[in-house]
Amino acid sequence: RNEQNHKPFELWPESVKPMQLFTGMATQWRVGMNGVVGLDYTAIPVVERRMGIKANKEIFAGLQILEQAVLRLINNGK
Repeated sequence: RNEQNHKPFELWPESVKPMQLFTGMATQWRVGMNGVVGLDYTAIPVVERRMGIKANKEIFAGLQILEQAVLRLINNGK
């Protein structure tokens, strides 16, 4: 990781909990024959309990937006 390229950012208030849940899920990626396919949603309840987050529809939707953005990066924009 190149620290020189690290830029601070701010989150909108409605994005804080989805980002917290997303970072809590950092080790919960599913990998298939063609590489990373997405987060393991079965781990969400465990991560929620550990982090004190209760994901509602909006938080889950935010998590999915983050997941899709990372998958695009992993798959070189495909």
